[in-house]
Amino acid sequence: MKRIVALLLCLLLLAGCAPAGQDEQQVQVNIVATTYPAYLAALTVTEGVDRVSVSRLDTGSVSCLHDYTLTVSDMKKLSRADVIVMNGAGMEDFMSDALATSTAAVIDCSEGVSLLPATGHHDHDHEHHDHDSHFDGHYWMDPIQMAAAVDAVLTGLLPLLGEGHAATLTYNASTAHLLLNQCYTSGLDAVQDLSAANAQLITFHDGFAYFAAAFGLPLLASIEEEAGSEASAKEIIHVTELVREYELPAIFTEVNGSDATARAISRETGCGVYALSTIMDGREPFADDLSPITPYIEAININLATIVGAFSPKEVE
Repeated sequence: MKRIVALLLCLLLLAGCAPAGQDEQQVQVNIVATTYPAYLAALTVTEGVDRVSVSRLDTGSVSCLHDYTLTVSDMKKLSRADVIVMNGAGMEDFMSDALATSTAAVIDCSEGVSLLPATGHHDHDHEHHDHDSHFDGHYWMDPIQMAAAVDAVLTGLLPLLGEGHAATLTYNASTAHLLLNQCYTSGLDAVQDLSAANAQLITFHDGFAYFAAAFGLPLLASIEEEAGSEASAKEIIHVTELVREYELPAIFTEVNGSDATARAISRETGCGVYALSTIMDGREPFADDLSPITPYIEAININLATIVGAFSPKEVE
């Protein structure tokens, strides 16, 4: 008898905690993404799904995630998160303490991605960073690997959002796949004539290996440089020699990174300096975009147009 009374009291308490007429379907799911690419992947998969909120941390303010520290705003978002969508691949060291105290479900976008080996760090201050793995975590720079990240989000959200949303989630992911595959194939077409133009890349950020590999662009050197962490004298000499040896018309910085060394090499060799994006930040999707993945595709296309323009005398659209 006591057990029955206790059970009835528990049921009454549970009923009192929920607003009248509210069922499980009406509870909002808060998804917090740790990076801009993860954010776009989560928005893409959940487009049109009611009662789902997707936000992101302010990691777009840095060009290297290993320099990031959670802000007060970030901590508030994470405290309300039901789901945390992470880049993974050892990129988010700053999340370790927050994850230890969070009860949110975690989706790792790098699950199922084919990771490249890390190229390692150089002689300057970034040597103290531990990337937590032997892999390069910038996989989203390859549209095919970005599609795999979308699949990881889909796989993670299907059991969390329920069968009623499965058709919408799957359709959204399939649409993104089509658009990302089109981005990849059109990108290959865009750079197909660059081999004759001696298009070999030197970048002042280590986040372009996947991008270069995806589009068949040889990566001669990748120097990780940011304000306060400039390249060593040895690296500067090496890059200068490469520019002269291969008669390169261009070298490339990252939009949020330092360009001090690249400008110095430009003055020494006469090569141009162009900025590429690692897509750590970007615009919000528009209502008339074909998919929330569209801003990512635009950024990839801008990178491709920048490279084609740097190595080709003809005008690029």
